[in-house]
Amino acid sequence: MLRTKSVILAVAAVGILGGGALVAVGMTRDGGGGAGGGLPLSGVFGGSSAPDPSPTPTGPSPEELRKIERAKQVKQLDAALKKYAGTVPEFSVAVLDRKTGETYTYRGSESYETASIVKVQVLACLLLDAQGDDRALTASEKERAGRMIRASDNDATTSLFTQLGGAGAVSRCNKKLGLKQTKVNQSWGLTKTTVSDQVKLLNQLVNAKGPLSEASREYAKSLMSTVNADQDWGVPAAAGDGENFTVKNGWLSRSTEGGRWIINTVGRVTGGKTDVSIAVLSHNNADMTGGIAVVEKAAKMTRQYLKY
Repeated sequence: MLRTKSVILAVAAVGILGGGALVAVGMTRDGGGGAGGGLPLSGVFGGSSAPDPSPTPTGPSPEELRKIERAKQVKQLDAALKKYAGTVPEFSVAVLDRKTGETYTYRGSESYETASIVKVQVLACLLLDAQGDDRALTASEKERAGRMIRASDNDATTSLFTQLGGAGAVSRCNKKLGLKQTKVNQSWGLTKTTVSDQVKLLNQLVNAKGPLSEASREYAKSLMSTVNADQDWGVPAAAGDGENFTVKNGWLSRSTEGGRWIINTVGRVTGGKTDVSIAVLSHNNADMTGGIAVVEKAAKMTRQYLKY
């Protein structure tokens, strides 16, 4: 249609200039190389009978549409979490989506005391230490690691933490794990961290290109997917029917905060199109039950808005 219209316009213009026969000569000759050759008419280029049609404009690419949708989701989630934060004690949340490579954070650089979620870090460092010695975990190490993660046993944690070399050794291990916002305390439960660092740590537990071997990654998963029933809260609240999850929670009535509670949860949700690491950290909760409600609500809100 565009090409036919152009030809009609060209012919009409030629009629105004003075005759169809002269136009035909001018449009089809290039002078033949002789001195008496006809010259092409003004406005006719390269022997073309009509200009090429303009390219049809295209809309946004699928990638651009995805970015637009993601920005909309983030904006809505930011607003929803900000509104919720105005009604409950302080919290932060992060989600790392391995399917898309995207990370969402709400107050991602705020620092919190870890309580028992630091036990995941101790486990990762124990596994790296054994890898460095080119050996498997001993029966004693496995027994203590199992109690540390599944039952959140403090004595087992202290034993392994001390064996590794305490705060100095675990801090050096942080560098291998890429944790830049975590400050290890010799009183391991008072280690300070951020949700941003915690989702990085969770990702290292499944990252085939990371420092942990396949055997180490599988072992960590086996422990974190079989925690005791009374500790099956937090991140699992964001899992759908038929999906799998891993989790490690932390809780501590903090004397420096008038006996109010630190409530933290970290873990992963996988299944189908979903593969995310989630961390929610909070403090100043009036009691443990209320704190659990806060972190579970925040975790579920990320799924509601980010649609993972």
